[in-house]
Amino acid sequence: MSRHKKTQNFLSKLKTNPKKRFSGDSVFRTVVALIACNIFIILGLIIFKITQGSWLSIQTYGINFLWGTTWQPFPSNQNSPPIFGALPLIWGTLITSAIALLLGVPISLGIALALSEFAPKNFNYVISFFVELLAAIPSVIYGLWGILVLIPFLQNNVYPHLQAVLGFLPFFQGTIRGSSVLTGGIVLAIMIIPTVSAISRDVFAAVPNSQREAIIALGATRWEKARIVMSYGRSGVVGAVMLGLGRAVGETMAITMVIGNSFNMFTSLFEPGSTLASIVANEFTEASSPPVYISALMEVGLLLFALAIVVNAPARLIIWRSTRKIKEVEMF
Repeated sequence: MSRHKKTQNFLSKLKTNPKKRFSGDSVFRTVVALIACNIFIILGLIIFKITQGSWLSIQTYGINFLWGTTWQPFPSNQNSPPIFGALPLIWGTLITSAIALLLGVPISLGIALALSEFAPKNFNYVISFFVELLAAIPSVIYGLWGILVLIPFLQNNVYPHLQAVLGFLPFFQGTIRGSSVLTGGIVLAIMIIPTVSAISRDVFAAVPNSQREAIIALGATRWEKARIVMSYGRSGVVGAVMLGLGRAVGETMAITMVIGNSFNMFTSLFEPGSTLASIVANEFTEASSPPVYISALMEVGLLLFALAIVVNAPARLIIWRSTRKIKEVEMF
């Protein structure tokens, strides 16, 4: 019997007995699927535990917790119950995150374009290494750097000039303080640069080279080529920006160390403020009683968790769809 016939007989036996063919693969797929499903179990346990811990606060304050502006765990009148409201925390979280996006996204896109379209390969490796190194720095180091270096520099050299130019706007009025909402936003902007720039660079790099060559063949300049590359990857860039927003929303230690930690509905960016993450970091270890105090902090954590999921889940979906479309274009 020839070797070809032997091979055909072996394949036919495998087809008639699929257990022999797929037993190892089936076990491996099942094990891997079970391991992957652990993430849903962990996520469900986190949601259950945080919801359980915050249930007393939810029952006590209801929806009013979201727009309450008072945070009094120990009222001056001992007969008065504790009062908790999270609106200043939500306000501080949104404003600092908006400042981070406003300052960090243009820099991140510039870095991504430089690395994918303009920089030489050797220079590209060096800059990519240092950009990714920023993501590896612990957030407490950013906080220490903000306290020791950034706050004195901004308070003495930047904020006075900024107020002199933009002082007619309510956001830039009032007494200048180093530990402030604006400082927190600047620190967050630095921290989101590695995330946004790395993802944007990967999205731009996924654009087919045939498209670049066609654009150049039509006589486009390098800047015009970069603009078209950005248009190809704009949905991926949106996803990268949303992931950067998720990083800014959930940041804790760095923002806690530089924002000033004052519970108030600030109107000036030079005032101290507080965020959802910072108040949990500041007060959770001291919240031994009353029980509703701990529950209110748990509800703040639940709000932060929900906000992070709402921001990050669509961002991941957008990036996945964007890279898939670009790869489909490259295949054809």
